[in-house]
Amino acid sequence: MKLDFYPGAGGALLSRPKLEKCSVWSETDRLTDVLLCRPVFLEPVPCCSVTQQSLRDGFTTSVPAALAQHRALQAALERHRVRCHFLDPSESMPDMCFTRDALLTTPWGLLALKPAALHRQAEADHALKALRSIGAPLAARVRRGTAEGGDIAIVRRGLVVIGCSGERTDEAGAESVAEIFMGQGWDVIVYRFDPHFLHLDTQFAMVGEGLALACVDVLSDEFLAQLEARGIETIPVSYKEARALGCNVLSLGERRVLACADNGRVTDMLRGRGYTVETIDLDQFTRCGGGVHCLTMPLARASK
Repeated sequence: MKLDFYPGAGGALLSRPKLEKCSVWSETDRLTDVLLCRPVFLEPVPCCSVTQQSLRDGFTTSVPAALAQHRALQAALERHRVRCHFLDPSESMPDMCFTRDALLTTPWGLLALKPAALHRQAEADHALKALRSIGAPLAARVRRGTAEGGDIAIVRRGLVVIGCSGERTDEAGAESVAEIFMGQGWDVIVYRFDPHFLHLDTQFAMVGEGLALACVDVLSDEFLAQLEARGIETIPVSYKEARALGCNVLSLGERRVLACADNGRVTDMLRGRGYTVETIDLDQFTRCGGGVHCLTMPLARASK
């Protein structure tokens, strides 16, 4: 299949260091560049069950607290030698700080996705135009259906998992993304799940080569068997831990992980496996339904 690449225009970035490359072959390769956006306009949009519960509990966001937590995330990334690139926030895009969903960096360049939520549909073009201005070399568009980055896991070179809830990523969108990877000879698993869980990365995330966190309480036996057949071991995470974004971690590569601070048992399990885990207090975001994985969109990883 020929990729539908297209040129983008310039856009707004708060900082403009040029990208040396824009390519991701695996979610567990060493992270070198990441896209962030300050949560200047963060608000709890009731578009997922976690945020709805937070609102029922009386939660309101504190932008100063969210900004402080986001700066702590940036500092953690920079301690691990990750270059941080920042989108210009927009009042019309309160969820833009969750940069994971609008775009996906593939091995061949940027893929512009199609968020389903009405308040997020402008995010892909906003981010894409900005990234083209710092040298993101190529981009392809999802032309059919809806697809969001939290539903796509580049497990390793040659294997991608696409979550499909029917709401955030629908059948047509999942098929559109799958065709891009299959057209390049990749193995693709499309996993269909209940929209209660918002995105795949609230239930499943790679932490290292051949190792993933998985909410086995809710993931189907068929999907778990598909992972096992492909040599992917899973560390069980409970439903309650997954609701607190326990699966929503960021692999930095080289057995290093960033995680939210509220999941001590998960952190202990990873450390017991020999992983270095740095935890960050991100409750302003987790109560809005997103964790460290949602807040970070890898732009480049050092492929093996």
